[in-house]
Amino acid sequence: MCGIVGYIGDKSACEVVVEGLHRLEYRGYDSAGVAVINGGGRIDVRREVGKLARLRELLEKSPVDGHIGIGHTRWATHGRPSAYNAHPHTDCSGEIVVVHNGIVENFLDLRRELETKGHVFRSETDTEVIAHLVEEYMKGTDSLEEATRQALNRLQGAHGIVVMSSREPDRLIAARIGNAGGVTIGLGDGEMFVASDIPAILEHTRQMVFLESREMAVVTRNGFRATTLDGDPLEKEVHTIPWDPVSAAKGTYRHFMEKEIYEQARSVTDTIRGRVDFQKDEVILDGIPWAAEDARAFNRMVIVACGTSAYAGQIGKFLFENLARIPVEVDYGSEFRYRDPLIDKRSLVLAITQSGETVDTLAAMEEARNKGARLVSIVNVVGSQASRVADGLIYMQAGPEIGVASTKAFTASLVDEYLLAVHLGTLRGVLSRGRRRELLHGLSLLPNLVGKVLEQSALYEDLAARFYRHSNFLYLGRGINYPVALEGALKLKEISYIHAEGYPAGEMKHGPIALIDENMPVVAIALHDHVYEKMVSQVEQVKSRGGIVIAVATEGDDFIRTKADYVIEVPEVPYLLSPVVSVIPLQLLAYYIAVRRGADVDQPRNLAKSVTVE
Repeated sequence: MCGIVGYIGDKSACEVVVEGLHRLEYRGYDSAGVAVINGGGRIDVRREVGKLARLRELLEKSPVDGHIGIGHTRWATHGRPSAYNAHPHTDCSGEIVVVHNGIVENFLDLRRELETKGHVFRSETDTEVIAHLVEEYMKGTDSLEEATRQALNRLQGAHGIVVMSSREPDRLIAARIGNAGGVTIGLGDGEMFVASDIPAILEHTRQMVFLESREMAVVTRNGFRATTLDGDPLEKEVHTIPWDPVSAAKGTYRHFMEKEIYEQARSVTDTIRGRVDFQKDEVILDGIPWAAEDARAFNRMVIVACGTSAYAGQIGKFLFENLARIPVEVDYGSEFRYRDPLIDKRSLVLAITQSGETVDTLAAMEEARNKGARLVSIVNVVGSQASRVADGLIYMQAGPEIGVASTKAFTASLVDEYLLAVHLGTLRGVLSRGRRRELLHGLSLLPNLVGKVLEQSALYEDLAARFYRHSNFLYLGRGINYPVALEGALKLKEISYIHAEGYPAGEMKHGPIALIDENMPVVAIALHDHVYEKMVSQVEQVKSRGGIVIAVATEGDDFIRTKADYVIEVPEVPYLLSPVVSVIPLQLLAYYIAVRRGADVDQPRNLAKSVTVE
């Protein structure tokens, strides 16, 4: 959950930047740093592992002074948390410096290419290749803007980036690629600000501009100029952000739920950060205490959760059985403790809870503890009860989730389960390094794929206009996407108050098919996987009985368009990661239908964010 802050003006850049980073501390980080162009025209960089307090101590001992600077708080992705892996990163000459949110998917290829040209790298990070790329392209141009544009067009993945150079000390270059890293530009009087999120600079200005994917801006103390990454000029709308903290936190979104849906490219990136070594093909989970001997001793796994988290657990069953080769049972926390479950010291119990305070899940954990099982929690809220009582812990790192209906915490928990499954599979000796490399490469592509799904809002508004008056919906899925159908139906019920049911598609003929008529919209998750033909058959059965089919399908699938009435495309994604991508259209469909019906999206009737009573 990296934070970025940049400043140019008459104030002390270091003070503005560090204070801005302080306002982003809620996003979590493991190291921090600043870079400032000093009065002599040179770049001074200060970096420190740990909390901002340690960076402040370093700056007291070794101060930096200047009126233009950038700063960063980092969750590690490539390279362990350390001062030399902390941002900002410079090129060989020390004249170009970069801060960055995101994962450079092709960084190994770029690094090898640059090393053959004589570039010497000082860190283990993917970010450093950006600084060296800009340096390389500066050899053919006198323009930092043009060199940065050429460099950014080489990057794969989703990113938020700020570049500064002592060669052009009067400007910052800010850019956004994809949807994983937000970039906000704040407008002041004789000063300008750049940040990854609004709270960092709200103290200084209410006038803000938001970069969209594949847009960049040249920022000087007197204003900014925006272009596409292809160099086409842009006119950007200036938004006035209210001082009210709630409204400010929403930014330009109508509801927190909408904001949290659109944050998922970033939250998925953040939950990966610091947990994967892409060079060694390893998952690093510091909160999981078990060695290989312990992991091999587990003879079964039980996942306990409630609501949306229970559906995440059902997806987890596929992940753990496939990757860790351990039998898995999924149970509702509210039922688990009332049936004298058969677990013992060889059982691993996984609790999934966004708040960490859900009473039924906590009671299930207590029951498991009393029977001698080992406990691990996947939790979003730091310091919550579920995080304190577990033997092992994985934080979602999704950031605050305000909307009652969970969205980004659901997808973050899926990624965490995937990471834990790979980790346990490694410890249990059932995953080769080649298989891990394949699995983790797919994971590195995920934030960008999620970002692509979030680019189709007009489609959902159109579907909402067509279907918001319907009283019933049916959701169908097979395999790992059957729980996604359950989650899609739950989202529609929660926030629009429309009755909806999720079913395994193969069960249609055993009863639910009787419901199909011309008034029944059916949402079918029909991705191009090993059960695709079975899903197409279900779509045909619905159509033959007069039903209306909305298909969630793989991008480029022309055949499904001949069968379904409406098609929502998602990019091709590895099967075990497909729920992260396929659930987002269902979140958006529910959201836009609820808005069209005039429902209170963030606080649906009768529901609470954290159920702390039985």
